[in-house]
Amino acid sequence: MDVTEDTVRDVCTDAVFERGERYRDEGRIHEIHRVDSTVTAVVSGSRQYDVRVDLTTDGFAPWCDCPYDGPGACKHVVAVLLRCVDDRPPDEGDQLDAALNSAGAGELRAFLREELAIDTNLRARFLARVGEPTRQSADELRTLINRRFEETNPEYDVVFEPVDFTQWFDLADEYREQDRYASAATVYRVLIESLDDNMERVDGAYDHFSSAFSRALNGYVDCVAAAERDADAVTDAVAFLNERAMSGTPFLAEHFEKAAVELRETAGEQSCE
Repeated sequence: MDVTEDTVRDVCTDAVFERGERYRDEGRIHEIHRVDSTVTAVVSGSRQYDVRVDLTTDGFAPWCDCPYDGPGACKHVVAVLLRCVDDRPPDEGDQLDAALNSAGAGELRAFLREELAIDTNLRARFLARVGEPTRQSADELRTLINRRFEETNPEYDVVFEPVDFTQWFDLADEYREQDRYASAATVYRVLIESLDDNMERVDGAYDHFSSAFSRALNGYVDCVAAAERDADAVTDAVAFLNERAMSGTPFLAEHFEKAAVELRETAGEQSCE
């Protein structure tokens, strides 16, 4: 995808575009790097925000850990994209490849082992990538996700800022890349449950949480349909969706009902193939 002012305007509102221009012009972008088509940067605002965009993906797949909950991309993302229009950072991919090629297998293994020992998120994704079973149960995943809600505003029951679910969506993506759809479906289901259980506490960043819920729900339906061919397994998943429609957050009921119908129809089409 071409990175031009017009394509950047397409992913944000006019007001956000202007703020992004100002942030770029004020020199608020720091530590900007590019590896292949992925650009990462730190943008200073009320605090330092991490930004990631993909210059070749339609819409640039923007991600930022700021609390923006409006339509489209935030001003921090826009500032980084506009910086790429004017002065795209050099690609560090070749340097990275050269370093990897020159490192010995023992050195790489030692480094990776060290990082995996201290980074539980990376460890889970690594195990998923190489096909090893994760030791995290659904209950443990649920506890970790719920803890994120508690940590955002520990003094009150209300959640004002977005919760970063990236590590769990990345984990589900790793499973899907390995065609381990049942494992991915488990991750999506836990995300759905946690979001449903906590949605009425949310008082801000509504678009962020709605987007995360929709992404998890769509991923769950896709993975159940891809992983399970027997009627009983699909029936169990449909029952879960219908139960959530009855007992969960009221304004999410319609989404659960539509997902249940979609899953039944998809499973029915597959059974006829």
